[in-house]
Amino acid sequence: MTDPRGFFARTVCAREFSRYGLNANFVQVNISYNRLKNTLRGMHRQTGVQAEEKLVRCVRGTIYDVIIDLRVESPMFQKWFAVELSAGNYQALYIPKGCAHGFQTLEDDSEVLYMHTQYYAPGYESNIRWDDPAFAIVWPEANTRILSERDRGWPDYRLE
Repeated sequence: MTDPRGFFARTVCAREFSRYGLNANFVQVNISYNRLKNTLRGMHRQTGVQAEEKLVRCVRGTIYDVIIDLRVESPMFQKWFAVELSAGNYQALYIPKGCAHGFQTLEDDSEVLYMHTQYYAPGYESNIRWDDPAFAIVWPEANTRILSERDRGWPDYRLE
């Protein structure tokens, strides 16, 4: 709804999520501030009893957001999907359980809001390297990407 003040929009509605079979029971909300363009975070996921759904929105700047579907029963198994999220387009991405998630910033000072249906549990991580040849993700051009040593060092993907 738009008026002279700006606009009002619903971010999450449990009834609407339920109608589409989506979980809206978010128990943890995190913010990632990324000072520089071409910062890359990912590809992250939790497994087992800690598998989680996420709702991700870029609230400042712009990101190239990527998910890899690792749900064996899914017709999209081992395929990736990307979308540009920005403070200006107001879009959010729902990430189902069993999918890995990551993003690359397209602007300095980008900020990402994550809503999680499970609490962070380090023992349940099953992360994938951002450039794993098994997926051949096409990332935006970047002369230099800023990654943590941890994200740089994940092993090649193996079917679990």
